[in-house]
Amino acid sequence: MAAEESRSTACTGSSLLQPVSELTNLPLDQVNFVVCQLCALLSAFWFRLFLHPSKTSPFIRHAVATLLGLYFALFCFGWYALHFLVQSGLTYGVMILTGVEHMHKYCLLVALSYLSLCQITRVYVFDYGMYSADFTGPMMVITQKITSLAFEIHDGMARKEENLTPGQKILAIRRMPSLLEYFSYNCNFLGILAGPTCSYNDYIAFIEGDPRRHRDQDADRKSNCKLRQSEPSPNTEVVRKVATSFFCLLVFLSVCKVFPVERNIDDDFIASTPFYTRLVYLYLSMLTTRPKYYFVWTLADAINNAAGFGFNGYASDGSPRWDLISNLRILNIELATSFKVFLDNWNIQTAHWLKRVCYERCPYHPTAATFILSAMWHGAYPGYYLTFLTGIVITLAARAVRHNVRPHFLHSPSHKALYDVITWAATQIAICYTVVPFVLLSVGPSVKFYRSWYCSLHVGCVLLAVALPVKPRHLRLKDQQKSLLQEPTERPLEASDRRCSQKEKTT
Repeated sequence: MAAEESRSTACTGSSLLQPVSELTNLPLDQVNFVVCQLCALLSAFWFRLFLHPSKTSPFIRHAVATLLGLYFALFCFGWYALHFLVQSGLTYGVMILTGVEHMHKYCLLVALSYLSLCQITRVYVFDYGMYSADFTGPMMVITQKITSLAFEIHDGMARKEENLTPGQKILAIRRMPSLLEYFSYNCNFLGILAGPTCSYNDYIAFIEGDPRRHRDQDADRKSNCKLRQSEPSPNTEVVRKVATSFFCLLVFLSVCKVFPVERNIDDDFIASTPFYTRLVYLYLSMLTTRPKYYFVWTLADAINNAAGFGFNGYASDGSPRWDLISNLRILNIELATSFKVFLDNWNIQTAHWLKRVCYERCPYHPTAATFILSAMWHGAYPGYYLTFLTGIVITLAARAVRHNVRPHFLHSPSHKALYDVITWAATQIAICYTVVPFVLLSVGPSVKFYRSWYCSLHVGCVLLAVALPVKPRHLRLKDQQKSLLQEPTERPLEASDRRCSQKEKTT
């Protein structure tokens, strides 16, 4: 019994909030997580007001951000938080020892292997099927940062300028970060618990008090001066995002038990329920799982904004944009009319990471390779792999339909509206069908679900992908390059992001 209590305390970190856990009937580690995020929000306001770049040095800001991050990690995860330091320390050594020519490959291998080892140990040795917060969640974000940094250093110090895409040129790093800068980037309190991932250049510009410095290098001088001299207040945006996040939390706590996902594989439910009712229930059961992600990611975005991080210039109406590192767009997700649009707006920073580390650089079958990398990054549960393998087939089919069917509905507004309604319904069902194994986790329940649907979407998507022709990737890239050349006034990073958003992003 003592050993079990010791392991439980190590897993959940501090037991100081145990009374709150018992009062709310929520696991202690989840209570610790939420409380630490709220403390991080308050710390972010203090960090912006009292450790502003105009008042203190980058060294102090780096040190304070790192120490606060490690404290929150220890409070949430106990001594398992040391894995964050070990993973970061190992990969920093790899960067120093291997040199810029090959560091990106070795860092990807070491960081992903260490993450996978921790995930496999947690799943198959300790608590298989645990839904509550665990120490490998932050490690997933740190893995993204480590690998992104290694690739950006490789781009900036080992590759020729003319061989880089516009986006790679802007994100390229021209010098090795110091040890403090490296640990601050990976373990700062703004993103250590829930992310989101950001580029190293963006983070350093924030610490040094020069937001968007590297992103506006081709803008006119007057615009640059405006960006530097006017530092908009994030308070309104923070209040909006905090309110949104807690509304999503209330929705999740209210309805998550009304539509349990497990009922989709209940034998009595399958046998006695008409197909159309099962279809509606599938949509509702998966719809009610999303607000918890909306809560976590929106609150994490608000924390960064409260510290002054995330400013992304001004909109056309002159209002400040605070979406530089936002991880989702809720309305775009719920109203998505294609698989691609859904993925473009869900877990955005992970999609950017997959695009920059894998999709843009993989010479063969980049869509499949990106889905596989995403599955490996997510963890050791078999359901993850079933979800992402299914996602490959559905992505290829969705691309084929978009290329071949959509143009026939663009000739009139009524036809376009009809197409949007049909594709919205198809997209929502396809997403739900794809991610059920992601929630069920195990092979048996996931296969049972697909068998209850006779693997209908798998079969239909394979037939569509085979039957409908899609222009080869290299020809699509040529067409995209031609369209970019026709818009010379577009800024490099925006051009790159717009071009890449035309590809399939995966999560």
